[in-house]
Amino acid sequence: MSINTIIVGHYGSGKTEFCINFILQLADLYNNLAIIDLDIVNVYFRSRQKAKLLESKGIKVYSSAIGHDANQDIPALAADILTPLQDDNCHVVIDVGGDEVGTRVLARYKEIITAKGYEMLCVVNAKREQTQDTEGIIKHIQAIEQTSGLKTTGLINNTHLLHETTVADVLQGQKLTEDVSKQLNIPIKYICATENLTQKLSPFIKGGQGNLNLMPIKLYMREKWMN
Repeated sequence: MSINTIIVGHYGSGKTEFCINFILQLADLYNNLAIIDLDIVNVYFRSRQKAKLLESKGIKVYSSAIGHDANQDIPALAADILTPLQDDNCHVVIDVGGDEVGTRVLARYKEIITAKGYEMLCVVNAKREQTQDTEGIIKHIQAIEQTSGLKTTGLINNTHLLHETTVADVLQGQKLTEDVSKQLNIPIKYICATENLTQKLSPFIKGGQGNLNLMPIKLYMREKWMN
């Protein structure tokens, strides 16, 4: 039986980049996959913008009732979103808008998501404003849970400064994420970094979290002309 994987986090934490990488990796293991773009808050860096890439890998994309065109910013979700959410044979990745504001739409599907089974992973970027300390991250997680009515089941350390990210940056974020993990009793599921950094990070990521959770990601959402 498949489940719904919900990805939440602060604005600019890298939720969408993680979603794209995560479901593309799942495509190597499963056939029946779907990604739902529930971001109706931020018009930039939404997973629907990569619909052609995802669909070329056999992944179904659900977003707006008027299509995936990134230039259209009408907050109208497609009615057929319910189809993958209720399909016990479909593994769904849900890309949610930032903070509790973006999470409000998730509450609409709470009962359906709960009935099928879910995991809700919170992306942590220790380099973002309001999530640079333990108190800020916990406050952020609690606000998302209160708004959505769903519980966070895992954490993702995605601390980065785009192309300027260093090993020290990721390790700083890991320490912070571990503190949150201990206080909330929520496991760290993934530690993310660009492919070149994961090789350098591997010797430092040991113990309970293990190298199996060290996830190399590609910057699909950063076009070549961007810094």
